[in-house]
Amino acid sequence: MIVPPNGYAAAGPPESPTDWLAYLYGKLTDQLPDMFRYAEYYEGEHQRLAFSQARFKAEFREVFESWRDNFCGLIIDSATERMTVDAFRIPESPGTDKDAWEFWQRSSMDVLSNAVHLDAMVQGRAYVLVWADKEGEPSILPVSAENMVVQYKPGSRTELEAAARFFMDDWGRQWVTLWTEDYVYETKRGEAEWEDGTKRPNPLGVVPVVPFHNRSRLSGDPYSDLANVIPIQDAINKTVSDALTASEFAAFPQRYVTGLEIVEDDQGNPVEPFKVAVDKLLQAEDPQAKFGQFEAASLSNYCDLVGLLLQHMSSISRTPPHYFLVNGGAAPSGESIISAEAGLVAKVRERMLHFGEAWEKVIRLCFAVKRDERAKAFAMETVWRDPEYRTEAQHIDALLKLKQLNVPEEQLWSDAGYTPSQISAFREMRKDDARAAAEVQKLGPQQQQPGGSAPSEAKAAQMARKSPQGNSGNVNRKLSEKK
Repeated sequence: MIVPPNGYAAAGPPESPTDWLAYLYGKLTDQLPDMFRYAEYYEGEHQRLAFSQARFKAEFREVFESWRDNFCGLIIDSATERMTVDAFRIPESPGTDKDAWEFWQRSSMDVLSNAVHLDAMVQGRAYVLVWADKEGEPSILPVSAENMVVQYKPGSRTELEAAARFFMDDWGRQWVTLWTEDYVYETKRGEAEWEDGTKRPNPLGVVPVVPFHNRSRLSGDPYSDLANVIPIQDAINKTVSDALTASEFAAFPQRYVTGLEIVEDDQGNPVEPFKVAVDKLLQAEDPQAKFGQFEAASLSNYCDLVGLLLQHMSSISRTPPHYFLVNGGAAPSGESIISAEAGLVAKVRERMLHFGEAWEKVIRLCFAVKRDERAKAFAMETVWRDPEYRTEAQHIDALLKLKQLNVPEEQLWSDAGYTPSQISAFREMRKDDARAAAEVQKLGPQQQQPGGSAPSEAKAAQMARKSPQGNSGNVNRKLSEKK
């Protein structure tokens, strides 16, 4: 790949495609070290043997080389596992938008969307590219921040001026693509010269890339959820490595003997007088000999320090303490769990606010590919699954109370966690049930319609002479028979 020695060094903004690529590639390489570092901490591949003393590295290499006590993955996963997109809704249309969900399912985003959330929270940013496939249908492609970089328009935090993707495929071939509002510039597959690319108009008229920024601010770059956690993770690793070393050298009780003559070998080295073992008894003929034992070093101080560091990590990351088992291994129950998870739920909802807006942009780009007027549906909403964990009884009870407020049943189904496909199936099932009930009604006995013909005079007289029924009627009938 040919890059100017000092990157893009012009005074003004880039003008040619090669200038844009040089500028954006330099911007990407500046971000890569931090992103690689965050990814290593999430995967638990960070700083092997960094916390072990030099003289212990050789003895404990096998232990420390494979040892992991990493909580960074837990902090990220506890939030991303609660973020699931269920549908997209346009307020002017009833229910959820079926076409939007068709775009979503076609690109397997029900699975890949979690990877976008994960990368954004680990590395601070992730990207989604929207383009037309060979059939002219919208294609949604998640892209790692390690391979893509964007540039916003001057003074804007939402409109992109350019975006570029740099990556190497499994066969070592280079791929470079630049998007601007006016054109798309691509280099030939496997070419190293950026000047040999092809330029064609951009049919969408906008940069078809949507950034997913984590913890966005009005100024400065987005940053990872691990930024404030890594120093505490390093301290935990240091403490635990010290505890492992102490458990090897100081946690075993050392025995001693006094008043015993020291025997030396031919070279003058002392000879061990006893072979200590479980089935061995120590004895000496000298009455002056005394045996004793040093107390083993306590490892509880290390445990207390690790517990304190985990509490700090829980507070900073807003992860419930019982996720770290800092309560002696006993998880809380009932209302205490809901209270402990309030911070995590609030954190997830805040991420949903930003990620949801990004997903709405993605769907609008899909409609733009189809030349659909919904490309300007700025009132579109992302429907998220409820991030709060509750028992089924509590959840259903809350929904039944909402039904008393005349909340529509479809909304209650959605709040209950059913997908748009299931809700659509429910509608058809209810129609089938109504049709079946109508058929059964036709087959059953028909009720006497009010306003029928009155009985004749003879029939009425006979009905009047009929003896009363019941126990009292039996007595009256016998009296009338005697007469």
